[in-house]
Amino acid sequence: MTNLQKGDVAPSFTGKDQNGKEISLSDYKGKKVALYFYPKDMTPGCTNQACNLRDNYAELEKEGVVILGVSPDAEARHQKFIEKYDLPFPLIADTEHELINAYGIWGPKKFMGKEYDGLHRTTFLINEDGKIHDVIKKPKTKAHAEEITKSFEAE
Repeated sequence: MTNLQKGDVAPSFTGKDQNGKEISLSDYKGKKVALYFYPKDMTPGCTNQACNLRDNYAELEKEGVVILGVSPDAEARHQKFIEKYDLPFPLIADTEHELINAYGIWGPKKFMGKEYDGLHRTTFLINEDGKIHDVIKKPKTKAHAEEITKSFEAE
């Protein structure tokens, strides 16, 4: 789906988190960033993925990885998701699909024989220089932290 590849400069962005605070990719220059896009708060797969990242957050932090989640949900829904599951990382509200379109992960999907347009669950690992280190398409929702750690270790 996305045309972004390893070595490409990550598209810059500014979005608002669950508290309405602006977050820009440039805020994390010099850090490793796992920018993970997921379809919808409170759904089973998205909850598994967020909780896997939460449960392994200390290890990811120790490895110097910043976690940023993005979905088309609004700030208020993100706030409820964070509170319900005690998530320690920010979630960016992309209701206008600016980040989703910049990273090229919106497009045709199939579910139970029906076709529709939607977000393709994808994680972009961005290195300290702002370049894409890896693109994880269809991440394992229950083992995503391990995928992130292994990819950054393979530098």
